[in-house]
Amino acid sequence: MNKSNRLVLGAILIAISVAFFSCSDQKESYELNIPEWFPKPEIPADNPLTTKKVKLGKQLFFDARFSSDFSLSCASCHLPAYAFSDTVAFSSGVHKRSGERNSPTLVNVAYKPHFFKDGGIESLELQALAPIDHPGEMDISTTTIVDRLRKDSLYQQSFKEVFNSGVTMRGITYALAAYQRTLIYGNSKYDRVVHEKSASFSDLEKRGQNLFNSDSLNCSKCHSGVFFTNYSFQNNGLKANYADSGRAKVTSDPDDAGKFVVLTLRNVEVTGPYMYDGSLKSLSQVIDHYASGGSDHRNKSTLIDGFSLSDNNKKALIAYLKTLTDKEFQQNPNQ
Repeated sequence: MNKSNRLVLGAILIAISVAFFSCSDQKESYELNIPEWFPKPEIPADNPLTTKKVKLGKQLFFDARFSSDFSLSCASCHLPAYAFSDTVAFSSGVHKRSGERNSPTLVNVAYKPHFFKDGGIESLELQALAPIDHPGEMDISTTTIVDRLRKDSLYQQSFKEVFNSGVTMRGITYALAAYQRTLIYGNSKYDRVVHEKSASFSDLEKRGQNLFNSDSLNCSKCHSGVFFTNYSFQNNGLKANYADSGRAKVTSDPDDAGKFVVLTLRNVEVTGPYMYDGSLKSLSQVIDHYASGGSDHRNKSTLIDGFSLSDNNKKALIAYLKTLTDKEFQQNPNQ
């Protein structure tokens, strides 16, 4: 069964369970800590945030029983100290198997309109199903996970309190999604300068900001808005030939080949290596790629046409990008 069919089956199983699902801790709503300049995220009506649900989701996120060999949890590939991303090109799955794409940051994931770099999933609840039975990731059946957690009396109690039911896969995915929606961070130097007006950029950072927003570099054409992404799908000329067809895997449209979602630049200082395949190891290499104009590909964005940048201006641009780092997740790695 391919990935698409597995996700469809998972969605059907979750939908079937709706009639049996209720939440018993609705009065204990969880208040998100949202910066004033961030929009209010949309929370699904059937999965409201509650204190106990978020706590349960956090426990599940760090639980290695989600992998077939008990070696991995969600946090193994989404490291809190690195803005919930990984530090390698491809994360290691069970039995040291390699993943297929670079693990993205989960910070501010509550605002994402679609998930995976090809946008193939449109909800956090469904997203949680994909890595579970993937042979290069958790490689475990949903039935096995449920069976394992049902043997834990503390989980039995938590699911009863949160969902008024025993341990179910729907409850697991909903709790995980609830926890991930709380990972909202917007306290970088950039925020203190631009939004709070409580700090100021250095001359180098200010020069980098001007370069970032200039028409000659085109950075802000895609990396725009409060999250520094327009969430569009772009072919940035990384490859002349893509073994991973990206968005085309979802749409089956050849015009989407090599297109991947524009990722947020918030916390980009700590979320390398970069690109969908982790092939660029540093911000300097990323800038060099865009300066070169990239490889020829029929779908390459017209915004990728190359530019000239001195070493000093490259340093300025990198200095500005580093102002987008929110240090709070590093100071509190256990969240």
